[in-house]
Amino acid sequence: MPAEKNIEKENINRNIELFSAMCLKNKIQYKVHENLEDFAIPELTKETRFADLLIIGSEIFFKNISHDNSNLFLEDTLQHTECPVLVVPENFYFPSQNILAYDGSASSVFAIKQFAYLFPHWCNNKTILVYATEETEDIPAQVNIEELAASHFSDLAITLLNTKPKRNFNEWFLKHESPILVSGSFGRSGFSYLFIKSFVINIIDAHKTPVFIAHQ
Repeated sequence: MPAEKNIEKENINRNIELFSAMCLKNKIQYKVHENLEDFAIPELTKETRFADLLIIGSEIFFKNISHDNSNLFLEDTLQHTECPVLVVPENFYFPSQNILAYDGSASSVFAIKQFAYLFPHWCNNKTILVYATEETEDIPAQVNIEELAASHFSDLAITLLNTKPKRNFNEWFLKHESPILVSGSFGRSGFSYLFIKSFVINIIDAHKTPVFIAHQ
């Protein structure tokens, strides 16, 4: 066990050095907290309360967690963070398209605004605001959400997508080149529940596409 802990410590130190070097190279202000033994949900909540963004490397974050428990751990983590979260795979293409998942909820609108505030340089990407439904219905508050999104995203399209069967959404999403998915956090009803609990988890598990998640 001591040998394994030493190896883990060496890996952590190596990653800290790499992180520091990259921040210096790109002139990014940073600070490293090395209280490594204190990582737990309460500590994560405290750290994110005073942060603009939490970046999670999906493959490394779940490396030591069984697949059966990884989704529950992710849900627990997202529910207790107090800043937006960007979940990224180890290797991915820089986003050239924004897919904004809108379900009419305050959470989905909040996520869209937070994404625009934090990544204004991505607001020039081709952007698709998608409302997915299993029924034939209008987009909730369409005029309002279109006005908001158009004020931030210069190349915007609005899409009403029928998700029956559910796999239609996955197939539709996979047709887009180098996308980033923007979504509100875990919902409890309707499309929000369907979308976050199934589709977003599947996207993260695939380790191919960055996902931006925010909740109020």
